[in-house]
Amino acid sequence: MTRVGVNGYGTIGKRVADAVAAQPDMELVGVTKTSPDYGAEAALRRGYDLYAALDDRAAAFEDAGLGVAGTLGDLLDAVDVVVDCAPSGVGERNRPTYEAHDTPAIYQGGEDAAIADASFNARASAEIRDADSLRVVSCNTTGLSRLLAPLDEAYGVEKARVTLVRRGGDPSETDRGPINDVVPDPATVPSHHGPDVNEILPDVSVDTAALKAPVTGMHTHSVNVTLEREPTTAEVRELLRGETRLFLIPEARHRRRRDLKDYASDLGRARGDFWENCVWEESISVEGRDLYLFQNVHQEADVVPENVDAIRELTTDVSREESMARTNEALGVGLDSLLSDGGSPRDQVAADD
Repeated sequence: MTRVGVNGYGTIGKRVADAVAAQPDMELVGVTKTSPDYGAEAALRRGYDLYAALDDRAAAFEDAGLGVAGTLGDLLDAVDVVVDCAPSGVGERNRPTYEAHDTPAIYQGGEDAAIADASFNARASAEIRDADSLRVVSCNTTGLSRLLAPLDEAYGVEKARVTLVRRGGDPSETDRGPINDVVPDPATVPSHHGPDVNEILPDVSVDTAALKAPVTGMHTHSVNVTLEREPTTAEVRELLRGETRLFLIPEARHRRRRDLKDYASDLGRARGDFWENCVWEESISVEGRDLYLFQNVHQEADVVPENVDAIRELTTDVSREESMARTNEALGVGLDSLLSDGGSPRDQVAADD
């Protein structure tokens, strides 16, 4: 049983905590908060032990009636690995504390790649040995790595060109809006996303450009990949359908991001989360060696299963494939719409009672 602490119980941290708690081979020892807000209360109501992220804040939790089990140092001494889910840039400041407690650490993609021994994506990373820290790459890099890895394995990637239409802010980030504009972000081309993909897939040639739009739900990627070999459109669709962390949206269904979030919620997904890339099946088109498609990436959720796999990567000898299978099963990752077979419902498989 791997004992896990989550430092930071915000947008990503609360999702990672839930995912860890769902794993039969992991124990969530506790989570941290910097202040006694509604998020701290929510953690306690979910049965998670709460720790003060900063030593001098512990009394504030007690004064607010939210009992804490200790401070970050106490949590680090009680776990086998810590998942840093602090805001971008704070992970770098936390690193000396983790090292002082000799606690292996997992960081998020908002940190520079140099923060960890290796950058990680469960589907696409090369073998990682003897690491004491990992960086789970960003939501966009995660989405692109999941897509490009099977294409490169099956057909070879000569060149990938991606335009990212990024959400202006998460639903909770009211300081970022409202906005009424579409803004190059960054204005330089290519953007930083391509080099980050190369932290995972160093041999894949990829250029990216990015725009920021007045939406909160998901990022959208417009993808053009020149392949080394020429598949048919049907072959690419079947290849991508076989990837458990890609969801092919049936033709003429869910053409809006809002529909996707409703769909996830109606399926019982907590917070309406999509851990999978959402690829519009009808957008998948091959002309010669050029592949075109659109995909959506849920920026709040797609890195969550990757964090779970990163925990096993650092602390166990479980194979990458086995870890992904365990994570997928525990969380319910992997969607296959009943409407995906030519628009007609598939036969449902009866559950084993």
